Amino acid sequence: MLVAATALAQTESPGTPTAPPVQNQAPAQRPAPPQRKSPQQNPAPKLGDALPGLTAAELDRFTAGKEEFLNVETIASGLGPIFNNVSCVACHSTPVAGGTSQIFVTRFGRTINGIFDPLESLGGSLLQDHAIDPACQEVIPPEANTIAHRQTPPLFGLGLIEAIPDEAIKSLALRPAVDGITGHAAIITDVTTGAERVGRLGIKCQHATILGFSGDAYLNEMGITNRFFPHENAPNGNAALLAMFDTTLDPEDVADPITNRSDIDTVADFQRLLAPAQPLPFTPAALAGQRVFNDIGCAHCHLPQLMTGPSTVAALNHKPVNLYSDLLLHDMGTLGDGIAQSAATAREMRTTPLWGLRFTAPYLHDGRALTIDAAIRAHDGQGKAARDRYARLRPEDSRALLEFLGSL
Repeated sequence: MLVAATALAQTESPGTPTAPPVQNQAPAQRPAPPQRKSPQQNPAPKLGDALPGLTAAELDRFTAGKEEFLNVETIASGLGPIFNNVSCVACHSTPVAGGTSQIFVTRFGRTINGIFDPLESLGGSLLQDHAIDPACQEVIPPEANTIAHRQTPPLFGLGLIEAIPDEAIKSLALRPAVDGITGHAAIITDVTTGAERVGRLGIKCQHATILGFSGDAYLNEMGITNRFFPHENAPNGNAALLAMFDTTLDPEDVADPITNRSDIDTVADFQRLLAPAQPLPFTPAALAGQRVFNDIGCAHCHLPQLMTGPSTVAALNHKPVNLYSDLLLHDMGTLGDGIAQSAATAREMRTTPLWGLRFTAPYLHDGRALTIDAAIRAHDGQGKAARDRYARLRPEDSRALLEFLGSL
């Protein structure tokens, strides 16, 4: 992608760059939505399908959102000047749109005496590793001594997770401690409303809503400013470079004055209405593995089911969410990525939902585990007791557990 980004820069930004006068900034040329027909509803959704039970209007919103999810951004539409990729699907493509990929992003900062500094003045903590011109390419600054890589998470079933009530997640933190496990809900400020909410999206529970998650991704992954994130990222914090290469007016994703909706709302519709991955039929061995999963304590954090609350979308209204997560932050010891973010400390991570696990190899937040077995054995901190019980299982029990997890 760096080669492609450099080629793009050479095609659209030839010669020695000079700082354009402010009056030469042009509005971003955002594509108009095409005419479309709503798809037929599918009562048994395949991976990448919409939630079952949507209305025709909701299916139309899902289709429009998917088109925006697939849309490739350009310099004219506001891409950059620094970015990580040119579309949502570029990172969420495996095995279908909305999935994962083996594309990683880089976080960095400086840790001194256990205190993490995201080095915001130097462009941290997220590195944007592509640029519309090589002259504004970001690098990890020499001051950084903490560097972490994060794999793209899948988005299947995100609307169901969003629809779980805050109080339901908070109540899970009040359960009696087992194995020293004391997870807590991430209390954050939702950027879309300014209200205090329970974060549940992202590996650090940094977002409570899909719209906030989408607005953040448009800015930080593609460099598209919007009404919630209206200011561009300066390359490594260099305002002069930003002034030189930012040639589109902000915000670039402009909301319609009547509906107050823009592309981030449209792509949020796709994510909200995207069905979760369905498990494979459980074999007798997988059913035995499910019992092992509960017996060794995995289910205390990887809670098999939560429920959504009331919703105006019938497909999200009081529905079971078989996500295998409590959506709490837990101290994971050496499995933490060293990055303090939002309400999470450097060692804390959200309990990763396990639904759709068979589609997400390699495993763990940084892809360090090539197998599910390796992922379990890498658990630490509040996952250590269950890990140790797993290590002591009889071979037939560990095989059954792996078959169960491989069916999700």
